[in-house]
Amino acid sequence: MANTTIASALPPLPAYETRPMPDLLPWISDFWLSLILPHIAYWLVSMTFHIIDVYDLFPQYRLHTPEEITQRNLVSRYQVARDVLIEQVIQIATSAFLTLTEDRQTTGMEDYDVAVWATRIRLAQRAVPSILGTLGLNAAAIAKNMAPTYPLLAGALAGGHYPFLTTTLDDVTGTAVPAFATWELLFAKAIYWVLIPGFQLWVATCFLDTWQYFWHRAMHVNKWMYTHWHARHHRLYVPYAYGALYNHPVEGFVLDTAGAGLAYKVSMLSPRLGMAYFVGCTIKTVDDHCGYVLPWDPLQKITSNNAAYHDIHHQSWGIKTNFSQPFFTIWDRLLGTMWQGDTQLKYERTRATAASKSAAAPAVVVEDASKNE
Repeated sequence: MANTTIASALPPLPAYETRPMPDLLPWISDFWLSLILPHIAYWLVSMTFHIIDVYDLFPQYRLHTPEEITQRNLVSRYQVARDVLIEQVIQIATSAFLTLTEDRQTTGMEDYDVAVWATRIRLAQRAVPSILGTLGLNAAAIAKNMAPTYPLLAGALAGGHYPFLTTTLDDVTGTAVPAFATWELLFAKAIYWVLIPGFQLWVATCFLDTWQYFWHRAMHVNKWMYTHWHARHHRLYVPYAYGALYNHPVEGFVLDTAGAGLAYKVSMLSPRLGMAYFVGCTIKTVDDHCGYVLPWDPLQKITSNNAAYHDIHHQSWGIKTNFSQPFFTIWDRLLGTMWQGDTQLKYERTRATAASKSAAAPAVVVEDASKNE
């Protein structure tokens, strides 16, 4: 009777005791790290591209020439940097508010949560005999034949019946209790540590892409919003890396700050995972404005929404297309706002125009000087 009880019962869940999660770095709290890390990433990546840009290290991969940056943009680099810093102050304040509304992340419950998923896996196996029965298979007979050579597979086919898997409840009484199979625990750990965080990140990404697409498109359709908010960002006809967050403060808050904050809340990311997500989003938007198509850049290979794709939107001939950002192009594809056609000739024309103006500029200066004489 005792063996029957052990075989049919579920493994007990482990005891746990929660405690505050230690800070990721010993010399700074997670609170302050979460506020500054995305912006450190912003300027590190931006300055890397800025060095490449200033020294013209990879001219063969440029989307625009240095002459285009000088002549076509309607805002100075100083103004861009100033407005980016204002945007980042707003983001830091919003991030601080979001962090203060959350309970401090704790640890110590992970083994318990994994065991809960292992229990669900064990319970799900009870449906296996019925499923095999609908296919005309006798699960009990198959499990009996397989038991001597493949006991774990036989146990799964029998509906999660593992009478040979036991462990002692404690060292004092030596009471035997059911135990999980190794594969159940591995599967449960994969769900807890990989699948669930991956799903949360996917939800956050889908939400942010949807939020930004429809707000971004609305700011082009609505003339008032475009004139008062979004037009500032389009003073950069030739985007460069640290101009990624060059926006009107209202647009920056609505499109980027609120969008990312709501994505964090909707997807129920943990504070630590949210920190990684915000850093990833920051690096992605910088990369989308870098002005280079670098063949070794992984972010430009993961998705077709990259620097070349977004640069089309910054051109006068492509401004009503390619609204999707920052990750995928699904909404442009579904709603017919993706740029169609070849861009090579258009880019060549703008490069040629900028080059001719640059070549003519010294002649104009000389002529004016001679007049003054």
